[in-house]
Amino acid sequence: MTEKAVIRGLSELFGERLKTGKAIREQHGRDESFHRSYPPDCVIAVRSTEEVQHIVRLCAEHKVPVIPWGQGTSLEGQVAALRGGVCIDMSEMNEVLRVNAEDLDAVVQPGVTRRQLNEYLRDTGLFFPIDPGADASIGGMASTRASGTNAVRYGTMRENVLNITAVLANGEVIKTAHRARKSSAGYDLTRLFVGAEGTLGVITELTVRLAGRPQAQSSAQCAFESITDAVNAVIETIQFGIPVASIELMDSLTVKAINAYSKLSLPEKPILMMEFHGSEAGVQEQAQTVQEIALEHQGSAFVWTTDAAEQKKLWRARHDAAYAIKALRTDGQIWATDACVPISSMAECIEKTIEDIDATGIVTPILGHVGDGNFHLCMLVDHANPQEVEQAQALHERMIRRAISLEGTCTGEHGIGYGKKDFLKLELGHAVEVMRSIKSALDPDDIMNPGKIV
Repeated sequence: MTEKAVIRGLSELFGERLKTGKAIREQHGRDESFHRSYPPDCVIAVRSTEEVQHIVRLCAEHKVPVIPWGQGTSLEGQVAALRGGVCIDMSEMNEVLRVNAEDLDAVVQPGVTRRQLNEYLRDTGLFFPIDPGADASIGGMASTRASGTNAVRYGTMRENVLNITAVLANGEVIKTAHRARKSSAGYDLTRLFVGAEGTLGVITELTVRLAGRPQAQSSAQCAFESITDAVNAVIETIQFGIPVASIELMDSLTVKAINAYSKLSLPEKPILMMEFHGSEAGVQEQAQTVQEIALEHQGSAFVWTTDAAEQKKLWRARHDAAYAIKALRTDGQIWATDACVPISSMAECIEKTIEDIDATGIVTPILGHVGDGNFHLCMLVDHANPQEVEQAQALHERMIRRAISLEGTCTGEHGIGYGKKDFLKLELGHAVEVMRSIKSALDPDDIMNPGKIV
């Protein structure tokens, strides 16, 4: 009854922008993961912080859940309306409000996507470096603490969000900080909201760091006889302090899939894809040093290019890897998961995970942003086959437990959602209770994206 009362009240405010059709609710109740859809009771596309306030205040009055939605690209069920409620679609709050070129930052609404922001910045000599692959919204990327291919040099969303404007569970609006690059003024509320997955409030504005476009840029690929050799080359590269922009690993199965899907002819062996940024001399020096390291680990000679079109084609193929992998098995759905470990433990973690994959027989390509110890499994599973689902779950759990035992984490960049709640408890123990206390203090009625993280 309360949901109906809220919908009636919101309908008076938003008219036809309030949607209750089955298709749109189903769409907004699921992300790009294997998790099932939990549709909200209604969906509203908002256009301002004030509109978000109206929704949250009415929902708070009736204790109805609020679920923010950006582009739906998350991977652990973050957008699922587990208890029904109102989905706030942020995609129409998609304006770049201000670019402060001298300060290397931009103020954006949460619905701005990473590609949209970089297109806006194209003629400024600046770019937004965080690149998770999917064309996610900036608000969603902040909410899941996303990273991606450039994290080894430019960091993650944690390092690249300067402040956030958010609507709290009681409808109040706060701004977590100003634009200064550093501050010791009180609790770090910005970092609290980055990675909170909408459980503490609804993000309505962000200031993000920008970077200068490098003078020179080159991409290289190098094939190895084994994943272990490739990983060991990465470890040595990082330990040498070489400022590589990106280091991506693809196993032979991923390469095979990409060759077929993107019409490439890469050697079907474990491959490292790398990108170097800097001056022309600096880029050449970086590439030469990494090539020498690769050769010491049974790597092939670099195939590299400075041609922008060729680089774009190569990295587009990497970003399309999920579609390529899906094409390997038409009756299977991708079950994507990730883990992250200290780089010194990465070879061990991946090697033992490969043994587990071989034991199950599940088609499972491996790829990842290995420059910071982060790798992904893309299990292809027939969800109508209970035995396969059970095997995949066991494989997934063994990888996560192994990563945690090596002082790693259950998720490098996918977040927790509801899919990894149990693993978060395993990883952090009583610290989860501290998180729950913070959640209770800011959201005592548990209306902000309930059922996620804690």
